[in-house]
Amino acid sequence: MINQNLHRRATGLDSVQHRNLTLNLPVTDWSVANQMNALFVAAVEFIDVCREFPIVFVKAGTEPDGSDSIAPIAVLGLTQNTNLYVAGDRWRAQYIPAVLRVYPFCIAKLDNEKFAVCYDAEWSGAQGSEGQRLFDDQGQATEMLKTYQSQLETLESEIQRTRSVCKRFQELGLLQDMRFDVTLPDGSKHTVDGFMTLDDKKATALPDDVVAELHRSGLLGLAHLHWASMGNMRRLVDWHIERAAAPGALPIDTPGRPA
Repeated sequence: MINQNLHRRATGLDSVQHRNLTLNLPVTDWSVANQMNALFVAAVEFIDVCREFPIVFVKAGTEPDGSDSIAPIAVLGLTQNTNLYVAGDRWRAQYIPAVLRVYPFCIAKLDNEKFAVCYDAEWSGAQGSEGQRLFDDQGQATEMLKTYQSQLETLESEIQRTRSVCKRFQELGLLQDMRFDVTLPDGSKHTVDGFMTLDDKKATALPDDVVAELHRSGLLGLAHLHWASMGNMRRLVDWHIERAAAPGALPIDTPGRPA
């Protein structure tokens, strides 16, 4: 999964071209993510994500059957190109979502069956001579690269599973458009929109057999984690106000829309 606000120059790895490439891992400077105001999270991550991030749903393209593709995201900021979870080079939360944990690597889909492992050639950790090689002298992947490849494959599998989860929520009509209105200390209003949440009233009204199905499949538990996560919007508001009040801060007037 390539995110344009993170992988600024995703480049496919080649064992000849990148034979001597070294990467200074692990990533310690998270300013690379400071323009991301939202980030995809897999269903398997909800139990960790919900403790520190709001989890909402957004439209993410079209499915083969023509229906909307829905994806869950962690909200990172209330305005475009602003990540409140990055302070300088530091990540402010204890949990780092999987898409970030595999950075600077990502997967590019070539067709329905083929994928290419890429890295962000713009990343500062790929610019010097220090770090670990991706390929040995014979052009074989090093253990470090194999580890990341395995993590990428696992993430891709979880992405597909998460799509199925969202598809089921969509089929049941549980997704609803939502907006979040904030009143700032100076009395001005700020709105975050363009996202969806699960309708708890519709979920409560589901037939017993459907509720049992959702419970056994784990989807009901995911719904509860999503609802619990929304309390973290208060944290974002507090951080938003804190950053706006910082010396030299520019006025914040860009509407928020998770992307």
